[in-house]
Amino acid sequence: MKKLVAYITSGYPEKSFSIDLALALSDNGVDTLELGVPFSDPVADGPLIEMANHKSLELGFKFSHLKEISAAVAPKIDTLWMGYFNSFYQQNMEKLIPLAKEIGINGLIIPDLPHEEAFAYRNLFDSNNISNISFVAPTDSEERIKEIVKDSKKFIYMVAYTGITGSGSAEDLQPFLSSIKKYTKTPVYVGFGVNKKSAKDKVKGADGVIVGSAFVEILLKGNLSYTDKIKECSELAKVLKHEINS
Repeated sequence: MKKLVAYITSGYPEKSFSIDLALALSDNGVDTLELGVPFSDPVADGPLIEMANHKSLELGFKFSHLKEISAAVAPKIDTLWMGYFNSFYQQNMEKLIPLAKEIGINGLIIPDLPHEEAFAYRNLFDSNNISNISFVAPTDSEERIKEIVKDSKKFIYMVAYTGITGSGSAEDLQPFLSSIKKYTKTPVYVGFGVNKKSAKDKVKGADGVIVGSAFVEILLKGNLSYTDKIKECSELAKVLKHEINS
């Protein structure tokens, strides 16, 4: 069974909604939840996620809200934090990672923390049994891919194309996938531009997909009630899970 990872922006439109949505996604086919940490300059994310980040911050998001949301959902669904390094660094990594373990967080996804700089925190992650998810991009050489994936944990985030999330560009991912799987048995999940139209194609040869913008687009719909947003996200999750496993 191929896995579905869903990203949502924490605290948008409000904390209780994030909790309700996360639990609904868990009930409708999502295997792993990425709780996005709102940041003022999310450079690896597309316009939809950027907009949701800004709206959450404008509504008063604080890191303490992430902890509260996480404590409510982590016992029910495999939960990761996705954010930019400054957000975590400001919390003091030596204190934050043990706290994440205590809450039940299983990993962090930090797109702007280079592989080499992550070495400084390897023991901290390992001693708390928390994964620092590895990224591999099409621009990486085969030697670099080999280096990145050798110590990968939980899953490898395979960037589906060179760009930002949400664009959905089409390309042949098979040679790229083969070059990753040659050096690791860690599952490979495809991210960036995955939606219900592209999921079936992008998951070929991979072990799962990561979907963000497609969910956030629903959250940004101003004409939907909270109940309708949760219902639409749940339906999308069902479709995605079916598509990647059919």
